[in-house]
Amino acid sequence: MKIRPLFPVIAALLLITACQGKKNNELLMNKKWRVYDVKIPPESPISNTQYIQAQDLKKGYYRDAYYQFLDKNVFVATIAGRSDTGKYFILSNGAMISVTAKNGDRKVENLVTITRLTEDYFDMQVTSTDFQFILCTKKE
Repeated sequence: MKIRPLFPVIAALLLITACQGKKNNELLMNKKWRVYDVKIPPESPISNTQYIQAQDLKKGYYRDAYYQFLDKNVFVATIAGRSDTGKYFILSNGAMISVTAKNGDRKVENLVTITRLTEDYFDMQVTSTDFQFILCTKKE
């Protein structure tokens, strides 16, 4: 079996992967993303507890929440007027974002899955306690 013909195919796949991650990073960067809704993922078995928690998060914790992705992989979360910064990294061909402490330490890493990303909308699946939710954000 000759491996040489596979090199162009592998190179093309790597280029496509890098391009999608770069495109998603460009869509995220230098915008203020405001949370406007908290939803239950469609594939999740819905429970009353999860539904109540989603509504409580929307009306409470995420009522005044913003996220920003800035130069040099700086991530800023502002919740109830209080800001915190960290680092972010685009992973998995632009499908996931790793958010870490300011120093990039992955011991406190949070992974979010991008479920929708356009010029004006960014939805991400996150885990909160025992449940997963989709944070729906829009550009301010």
